[in-house]
Amino acid sequence: MPALLAAFSLYLLIGSLTMDAGDAEFPGPAFYPTILAVAGLAVALGLAVDVLRHHRAHAEGQADADGEVGQSAGRLRPARSDFGAMAWVFFGFLAFALLLPWLGWILAGALLFWCVTRGFGSPRPLFDVLVSLFVSSLTYLAFAVVLGLTLPSGILGGGF
Repeated sequence: MPALLAAFSLYLLIGSLTMDAGDAEFPGPAFYPTILAVAGLAVALGLAVDVLRHHRAHAEGQADADGEVGQSAGRLRPARSDFGAMAWVFFGFLAFALLLPWLGWILAGALLFWCVTRGFGSPRPLFDVLVSLFVSSLTYLAFAVVLGLTLPSGILGGGF
């Protein structure tokens, strides 16, 4: 996961640094993607350090948070991943990317935020839909009003 996050962050960083922004004033269109890319690289580094540190603790036979020792007859236990949670986030992002032009930012963003909450295991799907719509709407307003940038409005703006 750290490698995947680092690769995506590097892709975003390279894209934002090579973006032709013309004569845009500060902060410009590359400012926020650059911040997100650097933050993604920092999180990837932190995750990598945590994975290596946790792996060493298991390799040395130290107890983890549950009191279980990482070695069983001299072998390491395989790491477990929650592929269901990862699928919610991955397919939510994929749906967001594909549906953004038609649904618009507010609905596509809400779908993405809702899928992420499902991936993180939230037990309240209806509440999550409402919060996702609220956060997506606030993001749309922040970009439109504060930054003066337009995000796709999709079917809500009569664009479909």
